[in-house]
Formats: sequence, structure tokens, C-alpha cells
Amino acid sequence: PSDRRKIVILGGGPNRIGQGIEFDYCCVHAAFAMKELGFESVMINSNPETVSTDYDTSDLLFFEPLTHEDILNICERLNGQPFSSPSPGTPGEGRGEGSSSGKSRGDSKTLTPTLSQGTGRGGQSGLVKGVIVQLGGQTPLNLARGLTEAGVPILGTSIDSLDRAGDREQFRDMLQKLGLKQPANGIARNLADAKRIATEVGYPVLVRPSFVLGGRAMEIVSDESQLDIYMQNALGASTLTDTPILIDKFLDNADECDLDCIADYREVGGGQSAVGSADKNSPQAADRKPPTVEGRAVVIGVMEHIEEAGIHSGDSACVLPPYTFSKELIARLKEQTYKLAKELRVNGLMNVQYAVRDGEIYVIEVNPRASRTVPFVGKATGMPWAKIAAKVMAGKTLDELGIYEQPDPKHVSVKEVVFPFSKFPGVDVILGPEMRSTGEVMGLDVNFPLAFAKSQLAAGTNLPLKGNVFISVRAGDQQAVVPIAKQLAELGFTIFASHGTGAMLAKGGVKNTVLPKISEGRPNIIDKMKNGEIQLIINTPTKKGPATDEGKIRAASVMSRVPIFTTLTAASAVAEGIAALQKTGWNVRPLQSYHNGK
Repeated sequence: PSDRRKIVILGGGPNRIGQGIEFDYCCVHAAFAMKELGFESVMINSNPETVSTDYDTSDLLFFEPLTHEDILNICERLNGQPFSSPSPGTPGEGRGEGSSSGKSRGDSKTLTPTLSQGTGRGGQSGLVKGVIVQLGGQTPLNLARGLTEAGVPILGTSIDSLDRAGDREQFRDMLQKLGLKQPANGIARNLADAKRIATEVGYPVLVRPSFVLGGRAMEIVSDESQLDIYMQNALGASTLTDTPILIDKFLDNADECDLDCIADYREVGGGQSAVGSADKNSPQAADRKPPTVEGRAVVIGVMEHIEEAGIHSGDSACVLPPYTFSKELIARLKEQTYKLAKELRVNGLMNVQYAVRDGEIYVIEVNPRASRTVPFVGKATGMPWAKIAAKVMAGKTLDELGIYEQPDPKHVSVKEVVFPFSKFPGVDVILGPEMRSTGEVMGLDVNFPLAFAKSQLAAGTNLPLKGNVFISVRAGDQQAVVPIAKQLAELGFTIFASHGTGAMLAKGGVKNTVLPKISEGRPNIIDKMKNGEIQLIINTPTKKGPATDEGKIRAASVMSRVPIFTTLTAASAVAEGIAALQKTGWNVRPLQSYHNGK
């Protein structure tokens, strides 16, 4: 390594559901940003199947496990000296004496430490300016506390702020302080607590562990017997020990949305900076004046989910800009986001998930880090937000970078997800609060119906322009599905239905043919799918699992490659998309032409 100042970027490690290539995109842009600022960019990641580990992405590349010991050894070698621990005692003792192998421009070398002049705390006198942990997902975030305690400076949002957002008790207290609403909830650390809280807030409830990514072990629970089963999974889901579990009242029939923002809040004039770490226990700390907070936040994207509340944000299609939200509602959502960013003193990226029901806004989750939606927002708006955020974490301000809130694009962008269901024959394809998707695509056009239709094509779902539709929805959805079925019938489709849905459709004036249940006779819906007689299925689930009739229908649709949609909001978007395709068809334009206004 050279004698240049270095910034270390921690990747996400092995790809898994909830932590994939979206975060690697952010890490790559951070490496490019550091080069532009004149720093030596250092990437640490153990996953060769990523762009961040390409030989020409960063100046230095380390294929090492993302563990505290390995990261600390690398950082100390790069720093040229051990880091001083923020706590009293002898800092750096017993560390940094081993060797570590790295790769610079493709050449593997053993690092020889280059000592910097002078001494200081937190490595500020060494070669490592700091470590970026908020771009690689939950894996590097979970390392941040240990690295800070070892004296390694963490760039971006402070560790305390990350904890306030990730720890359910601190999160609830923060929302109460700001006067923001969240669903009725309670904190549980054991099954007895969970039962008591669920009874108080009322079923159905959402079991939500702390410090997890991809909605692991999140579940909508409708009664106490289900709670017994799911609490066992939730208690062991977090990657950290002794973490609380939030029991939320589930908001049925609510609209969900994501807001991404970038902020450059920092503390100046004493105390611990939001950028990096400092020693709060030194004798001089007591004499310092309270720091002042400077900076501002910019909302970079408002994304309305197409699926309603209860579907994990990583599994829900979303649209930017929102297609049903009023300007007044969007302004209120932005106002709450600005409050959260300032309170958490965000330095870098932040994602907030909201639920909206009957005009009321509820905060579901706040993540002061890069979210999986950042690449989508960047391509939808034509702005390299991950690169800009990395520069902010390295010390630049939004004013210096000339970043201000952008007007809504004139085009519409739809993000759709890709599922691996075809690789698992017989699996039920029902969606829920635990993430199951393994990829995502996007569609762009001048209006929502065509953009949605393109997103389906990109995801491998060919919307039919004619043929037969099978509709079977739960009792609570039967009235709402009538206008969707009526629109499909007007578009020339023949409607088949289950008994209960068929009766409601007939009552609503939609001609349909009722098919027998699988156990009642043949030809049933599975027979018709095998014979190629069904082109589209709309099925909102009442029961789940491959052993149920509807589970068998959903699994058979995947194997027969029949498009299936399991929410009414998605079904409505499908009907609009088919209507647009029948009317005008679709075309292809370069991405740049949308941003250039051509």
C-alpha cells in the first residue's frame, strides 16, 4: 500500500435473500467516489461473485472474512499503527502483529505497515481516515460497534444513531419524542411478554425481531397458537444477542411506501462527531461545550408500493413517483422523514418505511443506511445517489456537492421483483412479511400502466392480451375483485372462478364459469393449466402451504408458467397494464433519453 490516506469499505459478504447485489452496487460507487476525492479506496469483501471484488473496482482489495478480528487486522496494517481504544487502558495491545494478504490491481502482496508521523487517538494520525459500514447491508453494520470500541473511526452516521434505529425500544422512544405515530405495539423478550402484548394490541399482530435484514422471522400472527410457534423462530433470528422483539398491531388494508433520503448532519464545536468516533471518556470531554448540529437532508425518492401492507418491501413492486398518493400526503411523508434524519443526525443514506391508512401515517421502520432501493432510485432519477452519499460520509457537504431536492421525473419507473419459485417445484408462492425474492428489475415509460407492463416482461412474466382468467379470492376480497374482473371481461377475457368468488362476480354482473374444487371433480383448474387453457390467475390466499388446495393451485401455476398475482392491488395494475398494451403496445428507449427529456 501507498502512503496515501485510505478509506475502507466493507462489503456485504455472501449473497443471501435480503442482502444481495443492490448493496454491492452501493459499495462499488463508494469505491469510485473515494478515488474521485483522492483517497485510496480499500474494499474488504469475501464474495468473489460481485462487482466490488473485481480487480479494477478499488485500489486495494481484500478477500477476507467479514469478522471483527480480520477487519481489525487489515485496518491496523493499512493504518501503519494500532488504533487507540476509546476506553481506558493500553490501546492496541496484542493486535496488528500478524500478516494479512491483499490484492492491488490484481497482484497479491503481503502488506508492510507504513508508519505515519505523530500519534493520536482513533487512528486520525494514521493512514486510515475511516471505515464505511452502512453500504453493505446488515453484515458490516453488525461489526460497527466492535470496530468503534477498538478505536477504528467509522464514517457516516454514528453507531449510537444506528442503535437508536435498530433497537426496538430506543426506536419507539424516539418516535414518541418526535410525535410520530407507529402501530400499537410492545416490546417482548420472551414468550410470556409476547402473549401479553399481543392480547393488549389485538390480533392479528406482526412479530418483528431487531437487527435483521430481509424480514427474517417476521410473521403476521392471527392467534396465540401461531404466536407460540413463531416466537421460537423470532427469538433466534437476530444476528445479535439479547435483542428485543417488537409485537406490532398489523395494519390491514394499508398502503405502504418507502422514502430514501441523503443527509449531511454533523456535530461541530466539541463532542463526538457524527462523522467518525471520538473518546467520550477522556478528561477533556467534561470541559467541552455541547456540540451544535449542522446540515440538512434531501429526499431522493418517494416510492409507493403496489402491494398493500403485509408484504415485505423487498418483495413488493413499487412505483416512482407515487401514482395514487396526493401531493399533500407526499409533503407530510417528506416532513416526517426530515424530522427523523435530523434526530438521528444521519450522515449518508437513510430509508424510511411508512404505512398509510385512512389518511394517517404510521412509521414502520427506519434504516439509517443504504437500502436495497438505492440503485432503483438512482436509475429512475438519473442521479448517482450512492456515490454522492459516500462523498458525504467522507466529509463533503450537500452544499459543496450542489445537491438539492430534485423535481419528480416526467416518466414513471416501476421496480418489480424476481422470485426463485420455479427452482423449487411444489413450493407455495404466497408472499408475506419475510422476504423471498432473489432479484429485481425495472420498467420505465411515460405512464404507470405501460411501465408496470414492462416491469412484468423484465421479470419474466408475459401478460396475456387474450384468453382465460381464473379468479379465486378470499371472502374479504370478493366485493373488491368485481371491478377488476369486469375490466378483464371488457378487454375480451373469459372468466373462470371458484364457487364463492363466482357467485359474487355473477351478482356484480360479471359472466363467469365456476370450476370444481380439486377434490370435487375434473376438469379442475390444475387440469386446465396443464392443458394450456388458463392464461392468468388472480388468487388472494386464505390458507397457505403446499398441502392446501389453493397452495397446490399456486404451485401448479409456477410449474405451468401461468402468471399469478396474489394481491388485489397487483391484479388491478395487471388489468391496467393489459389495457395499455392492447391499446398502444410498447416500445424501447435508451435510459438516458428519459433523463434528457427526449
